[in-house]
Parts: sequence; structure tokens; C-alpha cells
Amino acid sequence: MEIINDRKEKPELEYPCNWCYKVIGESMEGIEEAVKDIVDEREHKLSESNKSKNGKYTSMNLDMLVHSDDDRQAIYEELKKHKNVKMVI
Repeated sequence: MEIINDRKEKPELEYPCNWCYKVIGESMEGIEEAVKDIVDEREHKLSESNKSKNGKYTSMNLDMLVHSDDDRQAIYEELKKHKNVKMVI
């Protein structure tokens, strides 16, 4: 197997920048509620992404401007903890 990138450090990001979170849950409504609870009035775009083969899970893309690495990580952690969210990528 060929290693394409063997760097151990995180990629450098320049902030503010646009970031896309893939949010996975059991329903679009539940994901929409989680996003509303967490990002509230911040400008964002939430769009449908995929559904699992058996229809148990759905995913949506949350695109938004993040202002720093701490901001990006905080949103990720809050989404992950929300009762309607199963996973965030």
C-alpha cells in the first residue's frame, strides 16, 4: 500500500474559513433541531446529503463560516453531544 501523505501534523487552515460538517441522525427534523439549538442565529446552510440503505439514518451537510480552530471544534463537539445527532464527520 502506498502512503500518499505521511505528515503527522494537522493541515494549516486560515481563519475565518468556510467549513462543512456532515451531521448524521435518525431524521432530518432532528438534525434541523440540533443545528438550530447549536448555531442559532449564525448564518449557515443546511442541505440534505444521504440516507442509509435501510432508511434508519439520514445525513445533512452543515456549511458555515468558522472564525477560529476553537470555534470549529466547539461546534463539532456541541453537535456530537446533541441528543438528535448520532455522528459528525
